Amino acid sequence: QCLEIIERYSYGLTILTKSARILRDIDILKAINEKTRCVVQMTLTTYDEDLCRVLEPNVSTTAERFGILEILRDEGISAVVWLSPILPFINDNEENLRGILDYCIRAKVRGILCFGFGTTMREGSREYFFGKLDEHFPGMKQRYIRTYGMSYECMSPNNQRLYEIFKDVCLRHDILYRPDEVFGYLKKFEIKERQISLFDLEER
Repeated sequence: QCLEIIERYSYGLTILTKSARILRDIDILKAINEKTRCVVQMTLTTYDEDLCRVLEPNVSTTAERFGILEILRDEGISAVVWLSPILPFINDNEENLRGILDYCIRAKVRGILCFGFGTTMREGSREYFFGKLDEHFPGMKQRYIRTYGMSYECMSPNNQRLYEIFKDVCLRHDILYRPDEVFGYLKKFEIKERQISLFDLEER
C-alpha cells in the first residue's frame, strides 16, 4: 500500500532489501521509476554461497540477489549495493571481493557503499557474535580477541589492499564508490517528463 501511494503521488523511492520478495512489487517499482527515480539498495556480503548461508541465514543468497539485480537492470531500475558486513579472517579476501564486484559490474549497479573492510562490535552484540564464531568457526573467537581485544572497530588487516582494488574497479567501470557521492545520488529527486500522446488527449 505504501508503494502504491508513492507511485500515485509521484514521489521518488529508495528501498533497502535482502529478499527476492522485492520482485513481487516490480510493476509498482517500474511505475514509480517511469515518473521519477526508483533505486533499490541491496547488501552483498560474500561470493561464497555456503558462507552466505552461515553469515546471512533466512534471506536470499548472494546468487539469488544477483539475479534480482539483473532483473532490475533489465527493467531500467537503478541499484546500489552495500558491501557489508566484511568480517576479518572470514570474508575479507581478494577472491571474495572480486567475485562480488563482478556481480556488480554485470548487473550495472550505479553505486557501491563501502565504509572500509571490517566490522564493528557494540557491547551486547559482541557476546552474540562470539557465540556464532564458536558455533561456525572454531578458534576464531580467540583470534579476534588476540587481534582486537575489546575494540569497537575491527578493521581487516587486508583493508588497505582491498580498498585499492575496490576503488580501481569502481573507477574503471564508472561505479560510484565514495559514500558522499552515493548518498547524494540516493537523495536526488528526479522528474521524468513523459510526452503526451493522442490517447492521453482523448482521455481528457
